[in-house]
Amino acid sequence: MTIDQKTVAKIASLARLKIPVEEQNAVAGELNKILAWVEQLNEVDVEGIEPLANVNDAFLRARPDVVTEGGSAQDILANAPSQTADFFTVPKVVE
Repeated sequence: MTIDQKTVAKIASLARLKIPVEEQNAVAGELNKILAWVEQLNEVDVEGIEPLANVNDAFLRARPDVVTEGGSAQDILANAPSQTADFFTVPKVVE
């Protein structure tokens, strides 16, 4: 597939870009180079190669999901400037 000046103008219109007419041929050339590079990538034999999720083959160390602190609402609310029951009270900001 090759991209010409007309295609560049259409792509620019769809992308809401203003590309001057005198630059459209240069942009078409750059886009054609990109497409040629992608075609070159399609020539690589990747049969039997697993997709990579992480280039380092590193795994995150998992720790047990255990609650270590809890039930300390009163300790947390001790720092609140104002509270109602077990909740922070804040000034109304929306009228």
